[in-house]
Amino acid sequence: MRLAAVQYRPPHGRPVRARKDLVRLANAAIDAGAQLVVLPEMATTGYVFRDGAELRPHAEPVDGPTLAALAPVAARGAWIVCGFAELGADGHLYNSALIIRPDGQLATSYRKVLLFHLDTTWARPGQTRVIVPTPMGDLAVAICMDINDDRLVTWLSMTRPAILAFCTNWVNESGVEPRHWWRHQLRGWGGWMVAANRWGEERGVHFSGQSSILAPYGRIAAEAEAEGDSVVLVDTAEWAREADPSSGSTQGHPDRWR
Repeated sequence: MRLAAVQYRPPHGRPVRARKDLVRLANAAIDAGAQLVVLPEMATTGYVFRDGAELRPHAEPVDGPTLAALAPVAARGAWIVCGFAELGADGHLYNSALIIRPDGQLATSYRKVLLFHLDTTWARPGQTRVIVPTPMGDLAVAICMDINDDRLVTWLSMTRPAILAFCTNWVNESGVEPRHWWRHQLRGWGGWMVAANRWGEERGVHFSGQSSILAPYGRIAAEAEAEGDSVVLVDTAEWAREADPSSGSTQGHPDRWR
């Protein structure tokens, strides 16, 4: 299978422009053969908002314009997972992700369970984890701060999905490179992680970029630079062959990454 993480810096509060960019980047990933394309957290709006009143004009329902924009792209034959600001039917705002099937239909959506402090000015937490069966194996979805939730780590260890689609706006406050923290958190789980991050600065908050695809047990299969829009792509079968110790390569050997 071919997995793609899209790194992107959305223009703050300009969802129409962002959707055009996301369509272009997702199409580029599919042109390269991606069967799963993961886009960042809050990819249509930017992330730092003073409160719900400021964000609300840019939020949308699950079946809103972001689904309409990305559905034809997914219908080219790929699963797409995209973070967005959801206006729920209950009138509340959520930090959410769309999961779109390769026929262009909505499979489901996910609401971020563990909120970061920048979410708490406007978002309500979600309550339900999401796993979607796919021909590639079970696909789980998480958003950014979720990875710091021990309940997520336990759930992944119990449910054993093949892939974790991870939409993020990672703020590097600790000085630890994000991919090292991600693989530390997921060390007890043996699936593929596709981490699509944003980059750049927004209202004084710096985002770390370095979108990554982690192979089972935390081995780094591919990664982006700290800055710049880009598509990171891995063919898992090809990577496994290159990582096979019997081939003489140590690229993917677990000891290399301890």
